Amino acid sequence: MSLIITSLNSGSNGNCYYIGNEQEAVLIDAGISCRETEIRMKRLGLSMEKIKAVFISHEHADHISGVVTLSKKHQLPVYITEATHKQARIKLEKGLIHRFTANIPVQIGDLSVTPFLKKHDAADPHSFTVSSSSVKVGVFTDLGIVCDQLMHHFQQCHAVFLEANYDEEMLNNGGYPYYLKQRITNGLGHLSNVQALELFNRHRSPALRHVILAHLSKNNNKPELVEELFNSHKGNTEITVASRFAEMPLTHVTADNSVTVKKKAAPHQQLSLF
Repeated sequence: MSLIITSLNSGSNGNCYYIGNEQEAVLIDAGISCRETEIRMKRLGLSMEKIKAVFISHEHADHISGVVTLSKKHQLPVYITEATHKQARIKLEKGLIHRFTANIPVQIGDLSVTPFLKKHDAADPHSFTVSSSSVKVGVFTDLGIVCDQLMHHFQQCHAVFLEANYDEEMLNNGGYPYYLKQRITNGLGHLSNVQALELFNRHRSPALRHVILAHLSKNNNKPELVEELFNSHKGNTEITVASRFAEMPLTHVTADNSVTVKKKAAPHQQLSLF
């Protein structure tokens, strides 16, 4: 049994991650438009019919901007906490709204989705792991700090989407105002490249085969910079950087290894915030 994963977009201009098996799939966040979600999945040969639910991590626009239209058009259940839903101020169809509770798995066919609390400047932010049989994938972005919960789940994963938002030197020397620099680094914002690498080095399992570095800042990071940093420590783990402009190739993750199936498409640019 394997899980098929991809980032449809990753960054402050929109986040959407696909995880599924041969029968069903879920989306973690829906921060790009319904149209772009459909287009990017089609380019990868993925069927919208396989998506059985969308899980929302928190209410920031880059994680929810496409969810209302996507849910309505495809009649997709949306798993969202009451606090996040209230803060998001989005109108979902009543019958498609589902709640979840931290640390209690949600079963979607053969997929088990486990939410857990994280530190971020949002009403009720959660990270997720998705597992099927013996394979587990984590979606770990928008992280203020590396907490005990994150370490625990990270150690169990065969593949992860891991935030590496900013390079400390680029942020410190860049043009962001002081308050925004503080928001990013105050323990409720985002992980730096160094923080992400420390988590990787200290808490990865020998079974971790694939790390997709995600949610990179447009202004305070560079894909080649963080990729070079991780490659010098990667061992048997394959390192990939998720794009903020396009879908990434599909990756098939098994308990033994992961194989990337390349189905790239032309980049599609969007506006960015951070």
